[in-house]
Amino acid sequence: MPEGPEVDTDKLHETVQEQAEREGSRLLKGIALTTALLAALAAIAALRAGATVNEALVLKTEAARLQSEASNQWAYYQAKGIKAAVQEASRTAWLAAGKTPPPRHEDITKRYAAEQAEIQKEAQAKEKERDAKSDEADHLMHRHHEFAQSVAFFQVAIALGAVAALTRIRLIWLASLVLGLVGAVFFALA
Repeated sequence: MPEGPEVDTDKLHETVQEQAEREGSRLLKGIALTTALLAALAAIAALRAGATVNEALVLKTEAARLQSEASNQWAYYQAKGIKAAVQEASRTAWLAAGKTPPPRHEDITKRYAAEQAEIQKEAQAKEKERDAKSDEADHLMHRHHEFAQSVAFFQVAIALGAVAALTRIRLIWLASLVLGLVGAVFFALA
């Protein structure tokens, strides 16, 4: 009985092996390129996160300084009020004694009231400036959190890319790409 047609399986096995290596090489190149891109984006996002938090801290420090200046102005305002009250008490003592108070008492009281009004304006201006700096710092902290979230997604995507390169499982690489895309969205929103 004649045997079936002979097929050179060694040659076929060698061809299949070469094709698998070529496809595996392309997969590894794709993983390496995307992982490098994700690492670069993660580095940029980390720099932006650091820069925004530093800027926010500077603004919060400036807001605290302005609060201190406003508090000083309010203390000065109260001191002028106390001086005005002392002048008014002195004037009242003159009146209680049945004497006419010197005219300078009323002038001094009016001057203190005018000074108080000016001090109040300055204190309120400091508080307004403080609030603006604090609000800007809060906004920067929000941006910092978005940058930090993008860095976290990029890092997980990079880790998955490494796992995909070791295992040569395309599905893990796709998961890495998806997480990298999520990180890019957070980066763009920040």
